Amino acid sequence: MPRILTYNVHRCLGTDGRLSPVRVADVIAAYEPDVVALQELDVGRVRTGGVDQAHAIAQALGMHVHFHASMRMLEEEYGNAILTHRPSKLVKAEALPGLAGKPRLEPRGALWASVKLGGADVQIINTHLGLRRHERLAQVNALLGPHWLGHRACRGPMIVLGDFNATPRSRAYQRLAAQLWDAQALARLPRPTATFPSRLPIFRIDHVFVSRGIAVQRVEAVRTPLARVASDHLPLLVEFQIVRGKASQASMAHIQG
Repeated sequence: MPRILTYNVHRCLGTDGRLSPVRVADVIAAYEPDVVALQELDVGRVRTGGVDQAHAIAQALGMHVHFHASMRMLEEEYGNAILTHRPSKLVKAEALPGLAGKPRLEPRGALWASVKLGGADVQIINTHLGLRRHERLAQVNALLGPHWLGHRACRGPMIVLGDFNATPRSRAYQRLAAQLWDAQALARLPRPTATFPSRLPIFRIDHVFVSRGIAVQRVEAVRTPLARVASDHLPLLVEFQIVRGKASQASMAHIQG
């Protein structure tokens, strides 16, 4: 049964002040995911010792990596990645809109890979949205538009995941939840599970949204002692099945129950 994990790794800087891509990889490896969506990776940056964190983590996990730099400063890069050991291809990696008149906001982006899982090509989009309400809404609208989820190549099972900086009460979250299903809702958890901050998680801002064709079996926020210190976010793991044919989401929920 495929597993996918989203994890804001905070440039591999732990809550103890220690930089360690290896520690981040160890947190991930314990759960043996097929696909990993990472946010806040440094590549060749002086502040983190010039390490290519995306490739370092991928190498430790025995995975290949698709990386998108949402921000570039000379030779330094900062962005998001999709890692997997399954057959995959990068479909798209681009910037998301910011706010007019606010040029100093941190640039945001997304990347989309097609990954072979459970005999199907699953379209996976990883993103890290902005900190301002109107900024996030513009970015969600872009993701729901014709260049991303509305694109003709984005057919079949889809998963959109990452750090949305948006709680379930936000308009950005609600816009996405109107088009896709929150994996936590489908998993019928006794209570929603938060991922931030890692030492005492109270906010649910890291999400996994799925389309028709994905039957969520299990959702878990990774709360191991190592995960609590490796980053300021906890990873969110989703285990799922690919549903064949034109099964409705209601029937998928029934399969889960």
